[in-house]
Amino acid sequence: MVSQKVVIKNPTGLHLRPAGILCKEAMQFKSLITFKFRENTANAKSVLSVLGACVKCGDEIEFVCEGEDEAEALKTLVEAVESGLGE
Repeated sequence: MVSQKVVIKNPTGLHLRPAGILCKEAMQFKSLITFKFRENTANAKSVLSVLGACVKCGDEIEFVCEGEDEAEALKTLVEAVESGLGE
């Protein structure tokens, strides 16, 4: 299991478009990919779960990846968030 914290830079937070991009990135991997935000844990492969976390700009989330390609998954997701998720 690997994990890393990252700050959401999108001005509008994780709304539908960036949430969809995040899920699309996460679904490329076999690992279980979740993220922790406040007291909640969200499934990074589910758009509804990501949207339900209500992550805003400036919030810090912690990705947790567990499985055979966990290191690559974590690196890819952190880079996607840091690049702004297409925005």
